[in-house]
Amino acid sequence: MTTSAALRLEEVTRANFEAAIGIRVRPDQDTAVEPVVTSLAEAYLHPGVAWPRLIVDGDRPVGFLMAFFDIDWYEDGSVRRSGLWRLNIAAGEQGRGYGRFAVESVAEEVRRRGGKECWVTWHPGPDGPEGFYLGLGFRPDGETSEGQTVGVLDLG
Repeated sequence: MTTSAALRLEEVTRANFEAAIGIRVRPDQDTAVEPVVTSLAEAYLHPGVAWPRLIVDGDRPVGFLMAFFDIDWYEDGSVRRSGLWRLNIAAGEQGRGYGRFAVESVAEEVRRRGGKECWVTWHPGPDGPEGFYLGLGFRPDGETSEGQTVGVLDLG
């Protein structure tokens, strides 16, 4: 697990765009998470809601996350949620605490913006990230979204 003081999130800019889209998960995870370039395109389509960030350790890009803030969850104005939309940790960088750092960073940003819960979805199944999210305190809320399990972390 990393404890580097140089671990940080960076806004995706022209200067680090190529590094961001170069982040690749393990081949067995390709079906569980969209590539970074897709997330960046979606961020462009959802300004003010999507929050894409490159995860950097020192001068080394190790992952990518995209959070969402105050999204109209059911697209009818009844429920607004914030949380983690995407998490891509580079294949060679997994198991070093970068995913935990990413989730904790998103939870802190949700909290900073006044949120009391942090939401996430994940692909179910033995090769999915359920154990990772459950280990960080998320609990399934009984919902699914586009075939994915919906989980919530209480930030109270």
